Amino acid sequence: MSSTAEGFRRARSAAAKSQREGDILAAARRLAAEGGVRSVTLTDIAAEIGMHKSALLRYYETREQIFLVLAGQAWREWSAALRLRLQAVAQHDAAAVAGLLAETLVARPVFCDLLAHVPLHLERNVSVEQLRVFKLVALDEVGAICAVLGPLLGLEREQAIGIVSTATSMAGALWQMATPDEPVRRLYRAEPRLSHAIIDVEARLRETLLALIVGYVTLSGRDG
Repeated sequence: MSSTAEGFRRARSAAAKSQREGDILAAARRLAAEGGVRSVTLTDIAAEIGMHKSALLRYYETREQIFLVLAGQAWREWSAALRLRLQAVAQHDAAAVAGLLAETLVARPVFCDLLAHVPLHLERNVSVEQLRVFKLVALDEVGAICAVLGPLLGLEREQAIGIVSTATSMAGALWQMATPDEPVRRLYRAEPRLSHAIIDVEARLRETLLALIVGYVTLSGRDG
């Protein structure tokens, strides 16, 4: 734990409140990195930073709100990193783009985990306003990525959106498949016929995205 319960008296200033919120988010991120989003409770987060759960609820109403905020932050971080890396890619290099999409996603395991949990759980126990804020963050970042991706590959905006949507939705789903609970993992190792379930997320994602990008490029060529 990074602090004590006494150290988390109710924040009285805006700066102190912001610090408390940041500490809570950092604790939730650490716990999610260690054991997966699905295993983390509000009690766990409070204990991680020496807070009482009742005190934590003054800053965030639900665990879903905490992880939805983290998902929004993760979207911004991934988008910025990806767009920076794409600047070095040669025009129309589909393989390089597919590789970077896969690589930058897999390098962010908590983001991959969150991508699956957002539609399944995290959008369901938050206020409409909290959901609106998250949705607009994600929408803005998709737009920023597509503004780079479309011209780079010579694709229409909707095609670029399709690539980003496929990358993020598949990253979320594949990550869940690749990181089962330990009893399931032992089953996969023990039963040869189930070994296919242990997948290489980055390789599978890169292969699928490359096929999608090449398909879009081919269609665009025919349309032209």
